[in-house]
Amino acid sequence: MQNPSLPQKQVRTHVLISGKVQGVGYRYFTTKKASQLKINGWVQNLPDGRVEAIFEGDHKTVEKMINWCHEGSPSAVVWDVSVEYVEPEGLQGFEVRR
Repeated sequence: MQNPSLPQKQVRTHVLISGKVQGVGYRYFTTKKASQLKINGWVQNLPDGRVEAIFEGDHKTVEKMINWCHEGSPSAVVWDVSVEYVEPEGLQGFEVRR
């Protein structure tokens, strides 16, 4: 059993979401979910129709966020979620980039 007083290892993921994910509130709902989970990072639309996001937080919480990305907003149709783990940068807060 893990000691709850020990800090959790922070991870950072670079996530690319493909499908019908633009014009359906995907960024808004991503921001809302990240806020609920206390995830740091950002989300933005890409010119090719995908959504790109960076998530930073403890491993278990970031995994919850990634799992949520497979569903996304109520109007989204997600085809693929690509995840790459990279070195954390210590981001604070969560924002929508334009």
